Amino acid sequence: MIIEHVYLNIKPEQSAAFETAFKHAKEVIYPMEGLNAVQLIKKVDDPHRYILMIFWDSIEDHQIGFRQSKAYPVWKSLLHHFYDPMPEVEYFEPCMLLAKKPRPD
Repeated sequence: MIIEHVYLNIKPEQSAAFETAFKHAKEVIYPMEGLNAVQLIKKVDDPHRYILMIFWDSIEDHQIGFRQSKAYPVWKSLLHHFYDPMPEVEYFEPCMLLAKKPRPD
């Protein structure tokens, strides 16, 4: 599994519109081959900063399968005009997960 990791800076006063657009954009990306999960995280003390993590089976699923698909221009038209500056995509590979066991009731 590969994690596409992106820091997003949204133009001032456009976070609510971005989140609405993202709800539509997630429907565009969900059917893509190799997609496992999408997570959008908002920074607590800055409502215009987010982390986007998209979990793919492989880098090729993102770079070729998604970016060269008919869905990508739709994703781009929904979201890219909110970014300032245009973000840089990085890829990570999970190597460790630490999780606490649920507490008994």
